[in-house]
Amino acid sequence: MTTVLKAADSAEFLGLVPALAGFTPRQSIMLVPFASSRAHGAMRIDLPRDTVEVEEFVDAAVGLVSRVSKTDAVALVVYTDEPPQCTRDGMVLPHTVVVEDLLSVAMDSGLRIVDALCVMASGWSSYLDDEPTLGSLDDIPGPPPVPGIADVSGDQADGAELPQVDLAEKERVGRALHDLTEVLDHERAPRSARANPQAINASLLLDDLPLFFETALERPENLPPFASAALLWCLNRPTFRDAALVQWATDLPTGIEILGAQLAFTHHGTAVPPELGEIFIGQGDAPDADRLRLALTLARNVAARAPRPYRAAPLTVAAWLSWALGRSTHAAHYLEAATEIDPEYSLAQLLSTLISAAVLPEWTFRRG
Repeated sequence: MTTVLKAADSAEFLGLVPALAGFTPRQSIMLVPFASSRAHGAMRIDLPRDTVEVEEFVDAAVGLVSRVSKTDAVALVVYTDEPPQCTRDGMVLPHTVVVEDLLSVAMDSGLRIVDALCVMASGWSSYLDDEPTLGSLDDIPGPPPVPGIADVSGDQADGAELPQVDLAEKERVGRALHDLTEVLDHERAPRSARANPQAINASLLLDDLPLFFETALERPENLPPFASAALLWCLNRPTFRDAALVQWATDLPTGIEILGAQLAFTHHGTAVPPELGEIFIGQGDAPDADRLRLALTLARNVAARAPRPYRAAPLTVAAWLSWALGRSTHAAHYLEAATEIDPEYSLAQLLSTLISAAVLPEWTFRRG
């Protein structure tokens, strides 16, 4: 179902931006790409720091919005805690130099400017006015209800914290992981009579990894302790971790195919088929967003229950899934937590490089 949101003026448009973004931005520049008179979402960029080269920042911002298919116009909104400056010549809005450069480059690139606004603690105004005046925040209507988006009052970082899990649950998962690892480490030797029967049963889940990855999506918030332990065991092995990510971004048949390709690469050096490898780096067909969200919920809950030495893997998985959904701010949060645990974790380093360079998956630039 398509939801049509209409704005009659700048104040009403400001009321729509949180609905387009899915949150209420702070310390951000929001770029809203338009195809004719229709906007299909919003892109957030951190406000530039003093050390950032304005020219590079502006080129990157315009480059991002220009990649969105069918875009012929753009609106810009700055959300800042900085106040306007009052001078003898009138009011000067925060970040005016950056915004003017950005609008100039956007127009040189053939983009029409729909609006350019600034929201501050003291009010809102327009960069397009020769003599800006301060409007009241009360003039901005609340965001309209949008199906699938329950609350947009939080900022871009809202919802990134891991779920709260009590200590007893963490201990259960930790013990399960210990017992499962003990069983798997001795699977070729005579099994000890003291082996935990639940750990033995959990080890059987690993006989069909694609099926296990698929059924785990059915209980993303309350996976049992031994199933959580089995998933942590898998995610801490790159071959299985990468296969799980591609499967969660596609489907079970693709999961079977990618696992076979990963094992062939690991054991024989056989190249992974390009169409499978492209998914991992954000190319190819857009994944099913519902599956990505289920997998993200699963990864977050498993990370919250994981012993610290095992937590970097599910945190990085959560980062990749967030990145695949276009949520780079959340991805950066998970990566920071992962690198605190293991600064050398290779997938976290790769994703950090992509996010620092403002690289997003190709499918995030396609209009539905």
